Amino acid sequence: MADKRISAVINTYNAEKHLDRVLSALKGFDEIVVCDMESTDSTREIASRHGARIVTFPKENHHSAEPARTFAIQSAANPWVLVVDADEIVTPELRSYLYSRIAEPDCPAGLYIPRKNYMGGIFLRSSYPDSQLRFFKREGTVWPPYVHTFPKVDGSVERIPAKRQELAFVHLDSTVFSTVDKLNHYTENELEKRKGRLHPTLWNMMAVPAFHFFRKYVLQGGFRYGRVGFMEAVQKGYYKFLMLAKAYESQEQDKLNS
Repeated sequence: MADKRISAVINTYNAEKHLDRVLSALKGFDEIVVCDMESTDSTREIASRHGARIVTFPKENHHSAEPARTFAIQSAANPWVLVVDADEIVTPELRSYLYSRIAEPDCPAGLYIPRKNYMGGIFLRSSYPDSQLRFFKREGTVWPPYVHTFPKVDGSVERIPAKRQELAFVHLDSTVFSTVDKLNHYTENELEKRKGRLHPTLWNMMAVPAFHFFRKYVLQGGFRYGRVGFMEAVQKGYYKFLMLAKAYESQEQDKLNS
């Protein structure tokens, strides 16, 4: 049975807002590991109350959890790892499915799990299935230290079908404040990853955000969700604008320093 045990792993930094609900939903897994990046709120106290094993990764100048992902995964005691964000709920159906899947002889080394995103209490179907590679064998898995990347798994991977919505992560509501804060931090991390590969021309700074807004709002059906759908599409465009604006700023700074 040792190879049929699962560790649920969460990376945290000042994650007190949803953490109690997130950890409550993880009851039934063999282990819960909280990899904390030196939180200054009650994150660690909440994790302790739920019996989680807490490990620490230095915050330093990191803008996202990705630099700590591999450390968190390798801190798990069990051969299978489920990575959960601090604002995601794991359904009982998903937990049961994962245990039944690893008991099968043809279980792959990794599984993409669909995710249901919410904003203003509305399920954003235009973003579904938003599949995430979050379940895998611990041995041989490495997570690149950049935002919006997937882990590199040693072996085959499969996807949980999108039609199985009961098996999806539930991504809890984000406020406008928290979303803008994330956009700022995420773009800093992605700028480092894509340094020298962005082209912040005036045309791109106008056209790229407009295209991503149009794709989210029109092509992917965001208009069906009223103001919430409009807000999500604007955020998509704004993310791309921030990336290009920061790339331009960085290029100009490099010229001054040369």
